[in-house]
Parts: sequence; structure tokens; C-alpha cells
Amino acid sequence: MSSTKVGFRLAACLLNISEARRKDIVEKIAKAAVYGDNGQKHHQITVLNIFSDYEYNRSVITIAAPIDMLGNYVIAACTEAFQSIDMAIQEGIHPCLGAVDLVPIYPLLNVGVEECGKVARNIAEILTLRVPGCSVFLFGQADQPEKRSLVQRRKQLGWFKGRDFNSMKVKPDIGASPSERYGITGVGASPYVMNCNVTIDTEDIATGKDIASAVRGSNTSGLKGVQAMAFPHNGKIEIACNVESFEDEDKIITAHEDSVYISYCVLGKTFSCVSPQSIEAQIKKLASNYGINTARTALVGFTPEECKHCATYALKKGIGEFWRMRRGMFM
Repeated sequence: MSSTKVGFRLAACLLNISEARRKDIVEKIAKAAVYGDNGQKHHQITVLNIFSDYEYNRSVITIAAPIDMLGNYVIAACTEAFQSIDMAIQEGIHPCLGAVDLVPIYPLLNVGVEECGKVARNIAEILTLRVPGCSVFLFGQADQPEKRSLVQRRKQLGWFKGRDFNSMKVKPDIGASPSERYGITGVGASPYVMNCNVTIDTEDIATGKDIASAVRGSNTSGLKGVQAMAFPHNGKIEIACNVESFEDEDKIITAHEDSVYISYCVLGKTFSCVSPQSIEAQIKKLASNYGINTARTALVGFTPEECKHCATYALKKGIGEFWRMRRGMFM
């Protein structure tokens, strides 16, 4: 039985940290969101999932809570991460600029993305006070008034090129100039973004990059809202996809296309995103043109509806470490 009433105004943070090889550290960071300094468990908070990839040396921790409380729990987890991860010695295949690389806030239930933006901005401001020396760039609804996307900001900062803060001359939106230890952290808000990774059975990175390019939404024949990159991964190539949700205001999704997308509602607005099954099928089709098979597909966490339902259930039941029921996902 739950010892608390759930406030049904829920949001989630898919906290991206630059650590996966020390499982104890990843779990300590996740627990920092759930438990106070005195070891007392917070009631209206749940860590739904931990997805860790050893080769990437990157973990995604899914934290859900009522929107007016989420910021405190995310800040606690970030503070622990900054204490535990040193970017001066961090190694991994996946691009990253910060010990805490990304703090995105997504609406789940009865919360608008604008309010999530305000919470994200508040997280950024408190973090830079609580952890002197850390620095933040803003994106999405937290980046006012420009509302630049995460991809725009990452391109501006050279996220895709590796980290050399001396030559990059990065100017943060909030906080100190990026340090070798902390790097720079992206904080923002948007409609839900899924992460779906499809592994193809080849070691040819050029082929992987061609397939990633073809599946991107920016390609005329690509999948709407999908961003993709190719990385070497465990002797194969992984196509790592960020899958953005979009509001279908003009009803551009036809009945024929409907099976490609999954739809969900937040505050009466309908959002859609490409389903993991459609991404897998498209990459499988593209790979077959090269005589290559797909090896596996991994959804990093949940679809938007799954996240909402799991959060509601976990909070009703008072399950702070819901991820233990799913046994996390360490690769």
C-alpha cells in the first residue's frame, strides 16, 4: 500500500550521465533522487529505469514525480553525479560534454511543456549554485525566448566533435566556463523524446552512417522526428536514434501512415512519434540493401505512454526503486 496520495500532474526526467562502467556509482546517483541525506525515502518519486551501456560509458536514469517536486529530486541526483564523475578521465564511444550530460524534462500527465521549461530553468540555476564550477546550456522550452532545439545547441557547442573546452571557447547560458572535471550540461524541456537503438551486423562504420542518414527525419524519405547517429558497438554498428514527439496540428498523418506512429495525449493535445517497431523495420530494410541483417533493438526506457503508466503505478504503490522490479538494463 502507498503511504501517500499521488498528485496527478506528472513529469519525467531522462537523466543522461557519463558513467556506466561503475555500476555502484550509477545506482548511487539513482538512489540520491529517491532518498534524502538522512536516508529517509521520499514518497512522491520513483526511478523507473536505469539503462547503462558499458562501451558508451553512458547511463540514462528515468526519474518521475509530480512536476512541482521533480526538480528537487533531479538536482539531488545531479549533485551526486558531479561528485562521482570526473570528465578529465572519462572515456567512452558516445559523444558527451558533461559529467551530467543531459537533463531533459518531459510532461507525462496534466502538465504542459511550458511548465516543464520553467522547472528545467530552475534546475539549471540551482545546480550552478549548489555545484560551484558547473556550467549549463539551455535548450527547448528552457531556452527563452529562442527555444533552440537540443540538436541546434549541440551543433553550436561542438557536442558531436568531442570535447576540447580550451579550443571550443564555449560560453554557457548559466554558470562558470566549462571545466575539465564537470564539462557542460544541457538542461531543457520538450515533448517526450524516446531513445531507440538498432544494431546492424557489420563493422563498417561508413555503411552505418549511410543508414543513419537515410533514417533521419531531415531526409525526405526518412522518418519524421527521428535523429540518428552510427557508432561502433561490441564489434558491430549501432544506429542510435532520438525519436522526437510532435503535435499533429494539421493532421498530416494519414490513415495509411497511422501504423507507423504511436500517439498520446497531454493536456488535451495529441502528440505522435515514430514507433520503435517502425524504426527497427526501416533500418532492417535499409540494411538489407547492403546485404546486412539487424542484430538487436533496444528501447532505452519507455514509450511516452508506458512511462506515464509506469510512473502512475509506481507512485500509487509507493515504489521508489521501480527499476529494481525491471532489473535495470546493464549492457
